[in-house]
Amino acid sequence: MGENYITCQEPNGSINISEDVIASMVRNAVLEVEGVAGLANTAGAEISELLGIRTLTKGVKVQFVEGKVVVDTILTVSYGSNVVKVARQVQEKVLAAVQATTGLEQVEVNVHVTGIAFEK
Repeated sequence: MGENYITCQEPNGSINISEDVIASMVRNAVLEVEGVAGLANTAGAEISELLGIRTLTKGVKVQFVEGKVVVDTILTVSYGSNVVKVARQVQEKVLAAVQATTGLEQVEVNVHVTGIAFEK
């Protein structure tokens, strides 16, 4: 992802924000939500880890599509938590964090729950 930037045109020039910056901030926001057990790997992240390449964007995908930021989070929820409630809280927290840190209003947050984490 490192070469992709979200660009905002300003009267004095442009502002470029790396998708990795937004993904790192999203990751922190997601992990603050009670009931989130963790972020899941995407196929690309799993291959990177096998090759020894660390990725800061595990479980988060950020894109700039048709003038808006689209964030996809892939997570697991703790056993006993209300999955829908946790997913909504993740959406709200990520939306607020992205809008507050980037100033962009057009943000879409998609939450994908891929599993339940049981205590050992």
